[in-house]
Amino acid sequence: MGVEAFDVEAELKDPASVKKMIEVINKSGKPVDILFNDAGVQVAYRTEYYKTPVEDFVSSFYINTIAPMMFCYEYIPKMIERGFGRVINTTSGIRNEPEQAGYSASKAALDKVTSDLAGKLDGTDVTINLADPGWCRTDLGGPNAPNDPDSVIPGIVLGAFVDDKISGRWLGAQDFAGMTLEAALEKAKGYKKLFL
Repeated sequence: MGVEAFDVEAELKDPASVKKMIEVINKSGKPVDILFNDAGVQVAYRTEYYKTPVEDFVSSFYINTIAPMMFCYEYIPKMIERGFGRVINTTSGIRNEPEQAGYSASKAALDKVTSDLAGKLDGTDVTINLADPGWCRTDLGGPNAPNDPDSVIPGIVLGAFVDDKISGRWLGAQDFAGMTLEAALEKAKGYKKLFL
């Protein structure tokens, strides 16, 4: 289809590695119009959650919050300059599970900084929204999750295609499972700002 693709790797819990990745991307000379921060890690499930080690929070925040925000802070200003951009940050609907405190706290922090940026971008052609894939059968979600990973399409990418200048949406991918992209876009028009 005439699209050139290339990959760049980074260790997301190492800010220096993330910075180097950004430098490599920038040296390519290709503008970043769509930023999809999808990486996430749940470092452990702690049944003895009152003994949750600090490292659970440190690793989780570096990967789930800090790295995505480093990309946002690098590329959103350039999107503003060009007059167009889409940012999708992947969140989680986990609630009332102290067993996953590092993961859920880091995703809640991502929600907050996304919401704050949304307040600055709302009404422009640069938008930022959250997408929640739901509980899926992945390495992170495990084999007992109710949703097939394919069920997140097209809901997980809606933020890249919705064109109504609204930032600050929380888009639950499972709400759009099984739909065509066109049908999902039509349904998304009714979504207001739904940050929790």
